[in-house]
Formats: sequence, C-alpha cells, structure tokens
Amino acid sequence: MSINSDYSQQGAGRGGVGVEETSNAVEIVEVTKAFGGGPPVLDGVSVGLREGAITTMMGPSGTGKSVLLKHVVGLLEPDDGEIRIFGDDLWEMTEEQRFELRKRFGLLFQDGALFGSMNIYDNVAFPLRKHTRMSESEIREVVMGYIQEVGLEHALDRAPNEISGGMKKRAGFARALVMKPEIVMFDEPDSGLDPVRTRLLCELILKTHQEHGGTYLVITHNIDAAQTVSDYIGVLYQGKLADYGTTDDVFNSDVPMVGQLLRAEPDGPLGME
Repeated sequence: MSINSDYSQQGAGRGGVGVEETSNAVEIVEVTKAFGGGPPVLDGVSVGLREGAITTMMGPSGTGKSVLLKHVVGLLEPDDGEIRIFGDDLWEMTEEQRFELRKRFGLLFQDGALFGSMNIYDNVAFPLRKHTRMSESEIREVVMGYIQEVGLEHALDRAPNEISGGMKKRAGFARALVMKPEIVMFDEPDSGLDPVRTRLLCELILKTHQEHGGTYLVITHNIDAAQTVSDYIGVLYQGKLADYGTTDDVFNSDVPMVGQLLRAEPDGPLGME
C-alpha cells in the first residue's frame, strides 16, 4: 500500500517497544525537493514516522533517502510541503526554535563523523559540554554509561584513526545518544562494515531501542538489516514513495519494483540507469 494514501498506518512493533496506540513523531507531508533546476529528487512524498517505532527508508541509489533525512533534521527546506515534528511545522519556527529542536535529535552519520583531534571519550562528551551546563563529574557518569553500552570502555583514550570502522560507528552511536534524544536517525549505519559487524550493529540498535525507546529513522540499502531492525519500511523510487507498511507487509509487497529490490533480482523494472 502506498503511504501517499495513508501516512499514519500502524504496525506490530518489531523493535520491542509498544507502538500500537501511538501517534506520529514526524510527519512528512507532500514534500517536494529539486536541485539546480533538475527533476525533483522528492516528488510529493508523504510519510509518518510512528512515535516509539523504528522506520527504515530503502530504495535504489539516488532516490532521495538521504535527502529525506536531511529534511527531517532541518538541514534542507522543502520546495513545497511540510515537515512536522511532534505536530509543529519545522519551517514555521524561528531559527532559534529549530536549533533548540535539534537538541532532541540524535544523528549517526555513515562514517561516525568523529572529531579527529579528540579521543573517544571527548567525542562522546562533546554534545553535553556544548549544549548543557552539566559538571564534568555529571558528564562522565552519562558518557561512561553509553560508552559501556556500546562496548568501548577499553578505547576511551584512543583517537578515531586508532580504531576500526565498527568501533567508530559504535562511538558515533554513543555520541548520538548522550543527549537522550527523542528522535534518532541513522544514515547508512552499515556502510563499510562486514556482514558480522553489520549484524552486531543491528543487534545494538535493537537493544538500545528496547532499553531507551524513541523514534528511529534508518536509511539503508542492506536488506537483511532492514528486515532485522524495522517496525515499518518505506521504499522510495523515482522521487515517490512506492510502498510503505509493516516490515512483513513490505517484504510481501505486490509492487513489482519493491519485490525486485528486496529479493535483489536482476529482472524487473529496476535497471542500471
């Protein structure tokens, strides 16, 4: 079922948090975005991110997944349409209000986006030092809790160039969580990881979501990862939302492009273009 007809569908709560009787934390309403006079990257996309659930956006390369994420976090303004966060239009706010709202977000970038001049501890502590008035002892208590959750207590003093790609992802995840965000976004979290470390990261995402709750948005090409962590899945194609629903519904979709994508089949509407 296309979400353009109903962007508030409810699902089963694969992530372990009750999502049956919840509202949307984020509503993307008829959003259109183009760059440099080209065709729309997003063309009237509507989708709701259920509060307390993990929603994954998939689709072929270049179909606007990361562009959609940048709209949610307020890094891009839509040419048309609305982005509503907890019911408030993101672009009806002042810049100061958007800045304050972003403190309620956590974002894990593809490469972790750690500061190369800081060790792991200082990277994770950075948001608390920047945005709160917590004492160093209070900061240490919070930081160590999250560092232990992601299994990096042995690497506190290491620089980002001294740790593996998987460790960078975990450090970036800890930093994304220290402000106790209500919305956490992952841009290709499995990028550059081998299958074993991808599975371990998926288990960490699920475990953290079960313990802390929150609304998660995951952008990925990884079919196994999407099936493992998602309560809901949306599939973008040619600027539109081709399908949306619970994980089981989308993996049993009768939309030809969606079936081809999720089964990684060579024959179908998707080509090399």
